[in-house]
Formats: sequence, structure tokens, C-alpha cells
Amino acid sequence: MNILFVIDRLELKYFENNDLVTNFTLIISLLKRQHRVFITTIDLLKVKSVKAYTSCYEAHFQNNELFYEKSSFCEKQVEDFQLVMFRPDPPVDLDYINATYVFDFVDRSKTFIMNDTKAIRNFNEKLHAVLFNELMPNNIVTSSKADIIEFLKQNNEIILKPLNQCFGGGVMYLKHGDKNTAVIINSMTDNGKKLIMVQQYLPGAQYGDKRVLILGEDVLPYCVQKIPSNDDFKFCEHSDSHILKAVLSDEEREKFLPVAKKLNQMGIYMAGLDVIDGKIIEVNVTSPCYFIREVNNHFGCHLEDTVTDFILKTTESYKLPLSLV
Repeated sequence: MNILFVIDRLELKYFENNDLVTNFTLIISLLKRQHRVFITTIDLLKVKSVKAYTSCYEAHFQNNELFYEKSSFCEKQVEDFQLVMFRPDPPVDLDYINATYVFDFVDRSKTFIMNDTKAIRNFNEKLHAVLFNELMPNNIVTSSKADIIEFLKQNNEIILKPLNQCFGGGVMYLKHGDKNTAVIINSMTDNGKKLIMVQQYLPGAQYGDKRVLILGEDVLPYCVQKIPSNDDFKFCEHSDSHILKAVLSDEEREKFLPVAKKLNQMGIYMAGLDVIDGKIIEVNVTSPCYFIREVNNHFGCHLEDTVTDFILKTTESYKLPLSLV
């Protein structure tokens, strides 16, 4: 197949064989299977004559090195690709949203998109987690200072999150009685003009959160624990010392299977749940990190091959009935 990866600008700038990056690991796995893989970023997308196009580079893997040649830069119609992996990183700002619109002009009988750009556009990773509210800690979404103060009184310790940032950006911890309560709330809500997610603080957060991996309708048995750095209450540094092997119990896996099924039905085939004390605090759907290197090292597996098998099988099963119409 011809496959297009829409990656982050930073990943293109430092495009190399970096096994910390989920995209690069998957690209290598696909190239090893003799598929042609092209890479682009959201600023290289375009619409011409009611058709989606992109300028892109062809990726190669030789001598154990992942690279692209600038001379391979070319323009292609998106429908020239049988599969598009839409995986730019948040924040989900206006540029990101506009990029999803480009794929509205793609004939889906010719090109399969994972995750579906319409689904991503309609799913806020923090706000729409409340679709699974029974599996979440107590929470509200509001811009009201009065609401937040009342919620703080009820829960004593809370977490405040902006809706469109990533990697822990802008997330604040607040305890009842803190003298900075008013300024923190005003700052987070832009003086009552900006919606935020407010969650009950869970005691297990001191040990970090689990990344639970969803692939299609399945919850993978592999799991890592992302632990906080010494000077923060949350995971914010991707390094070996902050990513530990974790255990996903049969009970947890069973509990999260309906989440996987619901997301898959929405067109979100790859997702990562952030879980503390058995409760979902966030649902990552944009470019979920699968921590492939760490999972492989901890569990002695080849997760990239499992994910690639799923991607290819899903693409083939998606296109088969369309070709018969």
C-alpha cells in the first residue's frame, strides 16, 4: 500500500530513528513489510478543485536508519493513499481543526483514515472522557468560579485542566484552604471566560498514572506506569526512569473493554487511557503514545508488530466491502 503519515512538525524537524516516538516505530514496521510510506504535516495539506492534496516526503529505512530525502518532496492527492495515519500532536487549536476539515474532501471509499478525522474533531480528550463518567473520578466542566469553589469544598483536593493542552501543560493542583485559590481559578478560567475540566484529586496520583492501550475493540494486556518527576505532581518527562512496568488486572481490562468498543464505533481505533486508582482521568485519541520501546523492554514483546498487524487488517477489512459495492 501507499500510506501517508500526518505527523507533528517537531517530528519532521527531527525525523530520525528515535524509538521513543510511536509514529517512527510504526513507520519502520510498515517499511519492513515493503509498504511505501510518505510523511507530511498539517501545514502541507491543501484543497484544490474540491480535492484534498498534500506535499510530502517519502520515508526510507536502510542500514537500521529511518530517514527521508528532501529531494523526494512532491505533491500527491490524498486519495492516492490507501491509508492515512492522522497523528499530529495536540494542542487541538484552530490549525489542527482546519487540518481535519481537509479530509472531509477525501473519498472514504478510496482512502481509510485512522483515527477518523471527524471523530477526532468531535472528541475532546478531557471533556469527552465524561462519556465514561461512571469510570471517572468526580468531575465538572465549567468556567464558573463559584462552581469550582463549591466542588473544592466537596472534594478537598482537586485537579484543574485546560481542555486543549497536552503532556500535562497547564494542569494545576488545588487544596481547600489554599491562599492562592482565587488567583489559580481566575488564571485557569481566564476570569470566567474559559471552560476547564475539574476533577477530584485521587490519592494514587502520587504514584503516577497508568497508560492503558486500546487497539480496536481490544484492551491490550501491556501497561506502563508514568510516574511524576521530583519537582512535579504529574508525569511530564519522557525518560526511562519515569516509565515503569505496570500490571493491568483482568478486572481492569474487563472494565475498560466497553470503552474500547465505544471508541472503535466512533472511528477512534487507537487510544490511550490515563488511569489512576482504576479510574479514567483522560482519553488520548489524537496521537496516543503507545510507549512501544518501554513496553517491549518490560514485557519482552514486539508491540509495533501487533499494532501494525491491526492497522493493516483494519484497513483491508474496511476496504473489502466497499470494493464489492
